[in-house]
Amino acid sequence: MFSSRTPGLSRLNKTQKASMAGVAAAGVAAVTFSLVPGTAVAAESQAPVQSPVTSQVTTSATDSIETPAVSAIIAKQFSSPDTAAKVQSVVQKTASEKKAEEAAKKKAAAKAKADAEKRGEEAANRSTVRKPVYKNNLDGWIKESLAIMKKHKIPGSYEGLHRNIIRESSGNPKAINLWDINARNGIPSKGLLQVIPPTFKTYHVKGTPFDIYDPVANIVAAANYAADRYGSMDNVNSAY
Repeated sequence: MFSSRTPGLSRLNKTQKASMAGVAAAGVAAVTFSLVPGTAVAAESQAPVQSPVTSQVTTSATDSIETPAVSAIIAKQFSSPDTAAKVQSVVQKTASEKKAEEAAKKKAAAKAKADAEKRGEEAANRSTVRKPVYKNNLDGWIKESLAIMKKHKIPGSYEGLHRNIIRESSGNPKAINLWDINARNGIPSKGLLQVIPPTFKTYHVKGTPFDIYDPVANIVAAANYAADRYGSMDNVNSAY
């Protein structure tokens, strides 16, 4: 039967075995020195000085203990309270920075939205302020009518409108003619410029009330009709 002991190992004397143990300790110290800088001085001072011959003989022995020693040292480093605390601190710092970044983005988005809404409100306010306010009288009705006529490219002037209104109704928006041919035909002339209902319906301008007695609607519809038939209300100097 073969012996379970490694051939030649039994022939080592005590001095050789001691040398091998010393080399193994030196290997552990060397590994410790390379991985744990803080203990370099202590490890170096404790390692015994070995002869070249001894180190050559024990190379295989140091190789066999190198991996367990490194693992043990690394495990010890990362299991220490100081290292664990540092790792935890880094994790917490990263989480805090991410949370702060998300909060900053939300704050910036909210500010951008508020600024946009503010700009919209300011624009609306400017639009409201810029919108002219016309007086509720003949002068105001004519000026508002001229603004609408300009928008719809209907010709006519303040003087032309005013002159015909005074002749037709004396400036009374509720005026109605109950005696002329139109009245006898059942379609009396109405309003500031004495427009008959069929004419008002045909020449009514969108954006104005569909009410023949509304002063602005009546003026604009009459001006639209006069522009179509006479070129402009300015060209009308009598019943039309």
